[in-house]
Amino acid sequence: MRISLALFAALLSQPLLAQTPWTLTQCCDYAVEHNISVKQYENQRQRQEIQLSTARNQRLPDLNASAGQNFSFGRGLTAENTYTNTNTSSTSFSLGTSVPLFTGFQIPNQIKLSRLNLEAATQDLEKAKNDIRAQVAQAYVQILYDMEISDVAHRQISIDSGQVARLQSLLDVGKVSEAEVAQQKAAMAQSLLTATQADNNLQLALLSMTQLLELPSPDGFTIVRPRGSVGCDNIAALPTPDDIYAEALAVKPEIQAQQLRLRSADNNIKIAQSGLYPTLSFSAGLGSNYYKTSGFVADGFGEQLKNNFSQYLGLSLNIPIFNRFQTRNNIRSARIDRQNQQLSLDNTKKTLYKEIQQAYYNTIAAQQKLQSSDQARESSETAFRLMQAKYENGKATITEFNEAKNNYLKSESDLTQARYEYLYQQALIQFYRGQELAF
Repeated sequence: MRISLALFAALLSQPLLAQTPWTLTQCCDYAVEHNISVKQYENQRQRQEIQLSTARNQRLPDLNASAGQNFSFGRGLTAENTYTNTNTSSTSFSLGTSVPLFTGFQIPNQIKLSRLNLEAATQDLEKAKNDIRAQVAQAYVQILYDMEISDVAHRQISIDSGQVARLQSLLDVGKVSEAEVAQQKAAMAQSLLTATQADNNLQLALLSMTQLLELPSPDGFTIVRPRGSVGCDNIAALPTPDDIYAEALAVKPEIQAQQLRLRSADNNIKIAQSGLYPTLSFSAGLGSNYYKTSGFVADGFGEQLKNNFSQYLGLSLNIPIFNRFQTRNNIRSARIDRQNQQLSLDNTKKTLYKEIQQAYYNTIAAQQKLQSSDQARESSETAFRLMQAKYENGKATITEFNEAKNNYLKSESDLTQARYEYLYQQALIQFYRGQELAF
């Protein structure tokens, strides 16, 4: 009953969650929490935690207990130094422990290696979270853009419907022909088609976002539009790519992960070199036995265990002399792995710098596009208002009016695209500098 109520509450809360407009931060947080790839990286990090625990526990003594039961049949040597057919049974118990005292620094280096691997896995997890945040931000901007385009398309319907109503009233008094009204209705039908396409594009953008968030359905899902709008008067100055890159090197998790793995490669060399050192271990144990031979009187089980009880302590020193060059080749392989990891780090840095350069020049281009689009929109709006006045006064044809209107609405669409393109590129630059994605 409790499970059913909990399931019902979860199903009931999901639509309520979807009906509330989502901010970019909420989208990013939800995606990070529910994304499958992020969960897989979290499992890898937990696996590294277990490996670190295993490495630390290598310093602890082990403890092993054993018990054995043996039966012997056939001819055997007796106490009188003769052979006879006898049956012998023996029972043995032992308890032993061993402690590594010196392993050529292998254990401390293994612990350090596991700790570095854990830190690298943590950075990999952060990289996965950053990747999903960037995808969410891009999808969020696409929704904002499609929302604006839909608004523009519906404003176009409003303009056309107003003109249809005006021409219809003029037709009723005989001042325009039916052809002009039909032409304007055709323009309105085209505007309706454009609005339908814009609404469909918006719905697909919402679907893409909900799939990215692992939501079951886009029904009722919507986002919060940022307050204010991006214009030419609030374009921020950009730092140089080298300055952005210098900041990114200190904060980007992919760089941190590669640097940690480079340090791990250094530790792997030390672990391989531990094979050159002698090893020393300490061992101790307890044991006892019970014997019984057919034809002979034996002491009782408990008595024998007491009389045969023994203890031992031991030190074992192992000095490597020649192991078929295995240690030497292990060291060589570890050094090659270190060189490969250095190349991986260099390649990651180069990739990051290329991404920053691309984002920088995309932002510059978006700035220029925004300025040009803003000027084009102002000019086309002025031209449309003038043409609208001329058309309503009978000094322009409907073709000229529709051309001016279409140019105006296209300039609004271009400006909207330029605004959100610049908004995303600017946020991406800040993201490379270690700041949160925000609009």
